Amino acid sequence: MAQPTIFQRIIEREIPADIVYEDDECLAFRDIAPQAPVHVLVIPKRPIKSWATLDDGDAALVAHIVLVIRNLAVELQLEDGYRVVCNSGDDGGQTVDHLHFHLMGGRPMRWPPG
Repeated sequence: MAQPTIFQRIIEREIPADIVYEDDECLAFRDIAPQAPVHVLVIPKRPIKSWATLDDGDAALVAHIVLVIRNLAVELQLEDGYRVVCNSGDDGGQTVDHLHFHLMGGRPMRWPPG
């Protein structure tokens, strides 16, 4: 059996996090190495490895997370704009094998991102 990811350990409250939102399906918390003044990670509580491993049955969960991100952007006063990123796989920059979305704002975002 695989070791739980750091995100699963945060969900289980084994590791502390600055949680900004939680419901039955997802959790949002501040990134410990922020790349913007506001940098929040939004994760499903169900362990899904990555964007690439989503299946059709995950559509409602992903739609829910998208709406949570939208609501958090309003709550965190990102009315001037923000970026949402979901890395997938090694070449995509994914460093934790648990689906997660970065909500970043509070400064102008540049392009290309990396």
